Amino acid sequence: MDPNFWLERWQKSEIGFHANDVQPALAMHWARLGLGKGARVLVPLCGKSLDMVWLAEQGHTVVGAELSQLAVNAFFAEQKLTPTVQSNDGFTVKSAGPYELWCGDFFALTRAHVQPVDAIYDRAALVAMPPALQPGYAAKLAELAAPSTQALLIGLDYNTVEIAGPPFSIPQSQVRTLFEPAFNVTVLDARDGLTKSEHMRKRGVTRLEEATYLMQRTA
Repeated sequence: MDPNFWLERWQKSEIGFHANDVQPALAMHWARLGLGKGARVLVPLCGKSLDMVWLAEQGHTVVGAELSQLAVNAFFAEQKLTPTVQSNDGFTVKSAGPYELWCGDFFALTRAHVQPVDAIYDRAALVAMPPALQPGYAAKLAELAAPSTQALLIGLDYNTVEIAGPPFSIPQSQVRTLFEPAFNVTVLDARDGLTKSEHMRKRGVTRLEEATYLMQRTA
């Protein structure tokens, strides 16, 4: 998908994908990762998600990656923070408090940029990727994750006859195909996601499974 698609969505404030609350699965399952305070958590395609605030409240440092400067600026403004600004290999890096947000092409990130990363949290990055980009995204997560690094990932599964993405439907079998054997993948839960997704109901979706995965990078 052309990056301009997402940049235009932010420019026009067409951000129905942005949630105004914390993802329930994050609060429910994050403790399973067993992270201590001070752990660095990578959040791909972070937008201005309030999940980053929740992670920071757990004592973590949040390393976000985002394409849109508007999204990054909105996050700091809404949190009433004035970030410092640096340039690094084509990225604009804005930092304040527990937040370090890298604005640029996620696929250009390297371990050297974001290490050490103790965990990865993906609420809406994989499902934003069209099928052609999903293998590359999975490979990038494997590249950024050191052995034993854990990830919590949220996936969606719906009838693709009803709508085309984004968000894109990625059934459990496809998640395993994408991430194994680089990660050990465990399904923590799979629930009805339609009741709380007015946006998807309005688009004509009649069944929506929202699954939470715990993944651990293999050696």
